[in-house]
Amino acid sequence: MKVIIAGGGTGGHLFPGVALASSILARNPSAKIIFIGTERGLEAKVIPKLGYELRFISARGFVGKSITEKSKSLMKLLQSIGECRSIIKSFPPDIVYGVGGYASLPMVFTASLSKIPTVILEQNTVPGLANKILGKFVDAIAITYPETIDYFPKEKVYLTGTPIRKEILLGSRERAIELFGLEEGRMTVLIFGGSLGARKINKSITEGLSYLIPLKDRIQIIHQTGEADYSWVAREYQNFAFKATVLPFIYEMAEAFAVADLVICRAGASTVAEITALGKASILIPYPFAAYNHQEINARRLLSRGACEMIVDRELNGEVISQKIIKILSSPEIKREMEFASLAFGKANAAERIIEIGESLIRRKS
Repeated sequence: MKVIIAGGGTGGHLFPGVALASSILARNPSAKIIFIGTERGLEAKVIPKLGYELRFISARGFVGKSITEKSKSLMKLLQSIGECRSIIKSFPPDIVYGVGGYASLPMVFTASLSKIPTVILEQNTVPGLANKILGKFVDAIAITYPETIDYFPKEKVYLTGTPIRKEILLGSRERAIELFGLEEGRMTVLIFGGSLGARKINKSITEGLSYLIPLKDRIQIIHQTGEADYSWVAREYQNFAFKATVLPFIYEMAEAFAVADLVICRAGASTVAEITALGKASILIPYPFAAYNHQEINARRLLSRGACEMIVDRELNGEVISQKIIKILSSPEIKREMEFASLAFGKANAAERIIEIGESLIRRKS
């Protein structure tokens, strides 16, 4: 079986595609998979390191650009469609999956016109521009939230959840304690703001340390800061004598999740999918500049089910976040109810469901 996975740009689009590819190979080891992306996207750094073939197209972003840049984007889109035709000719796929982002649009559109089975994944409540357009052409649409069905032709929509990396489900708490230099018997708070960190989160946490002193002997912290903030954040923990493992980047995220009693992070689709698949209590701080404000919408979905606490970025400060940490970690009942609600929200088998939909489309074509 030959598979094309198109899209990326950001981790929220790319990592569900990576999770899907991993599940395809686990199910069908002889499958051949290539990714389609751009030289500017995150996929240019990530995909080659994972051992998958990556082919570039000329697509550019459209949303939020000036009129001049939008005109250039449209020209690049036409160029990309020609490039996608060439890719399909050299690597005729049995199915094409689009994982979102502007790189997915020309490939999925071209495949649809070529009568190749197509599936798009929509990880957020409100679809991005590419998926709104592609919804009219593709054979199936895999969504994460029930509300998303209103944006697409209902007969094409399947409520599957967002694919997550299987290794996230296999993290070892015991290995985490050794790896991060933690102590048994303490509650662990995991804090991260994306691969580059998030200064607003870093500042609010360090400002909140004075409020967290009543918990100091009961908690320990794993904090991913990003390279730019690493030194001063580590120094603040030392100044307040908190037990904390501060890292520019966490490579062993499965272990970090496994040991976490509380997760504090942004509300990107992939992160939310991983947190809920694991049933973790969380404080979500949506990135305020996300397209269509989708992170806040994602977080409010969990909040409405009691699966998280949420702080909007403009209201984030040390006192506010420390109060929420104390509220959750001082009440086993609140924490337990949040974990149950989170787990009920999660869908650990999303990738398998999406693959089954794709296989059904391939059989139908045959």
